[in-house]
Amino acid sequence: MERATIVDAAARLLREHGVRAVTTRAVAEAAGVQPPTLYRLFGDKDGLLDAVAEHVMATYVATKAATAEQAEDPVADLREGWRAHIRFGLANPDLVALLSTRRTAATEAGIAVLRARVRRLAEAGMLQVDERRALEMIHAAGTGTVLALLGAAEPDLTLADAMFDAVAARILTTAPAAEDRGPAALAVTFLTVLPDLPTLTDAERTLMAEWLTRSLTAG
Repeated sequence: MERATIVDAAARLLREHGVRAVTTRAVAEAAGVQPPTLYRLFGDKDGLLDAVAEHVMATYVATKAATAEQAEDPVADLREGWRAHIRFGLANPDLVALLSTRRTAATEAGIAVLRARVRRLAEAGMLQVDERRALEMIHAAGTGTVLALLGAAEPDLTLADAMFDAVAARILTTAPAAEDRGPAALAVTFLTVLPDLPTLTDAERTLMAEWLTRSLTAG
């Protein structure tokens, strides 16, 4: 309870006054504890900041995961996840700056939610690049878009949708129906079920995955 009270107080200071306001003295005063308590629980200021980042991100990621589980259209789900990421970044500029130098468990959980969204696209035959490349492109573009908007004197919010459309055009196929898919989309879809195919040995699965991945890279 004491730890949660301190983290909540530090998160509030971060949200309302920025990362410079999150000092051990200010946090201790806001939480109603003595400064030595912070050192006992978190080690130092960096440990406290890590805990704050983890707390805020964990709450956000839990919301993302719940939304993803309820979605029916994988493309619409990806777009809404993208927009939620942009909204969260713009609403939490100091946290974005803090996380730029940290990779927390909640950050990894957020990437796992995105990975699940990408897997649904692959299973539906909607990807024309492999899952890892799609994940990397979406993550990099989303992070870059948030940083660009935060750094602009007059941010153009239409940039977010334009960037999503640009990435989607590169990673998504326009024809999910099986008879209309191109070879790249079919290769990506096959990769998603390859681990579960019966009768194949591990070596055969590895070789098949290598061939399919090579065909996507060559394309």
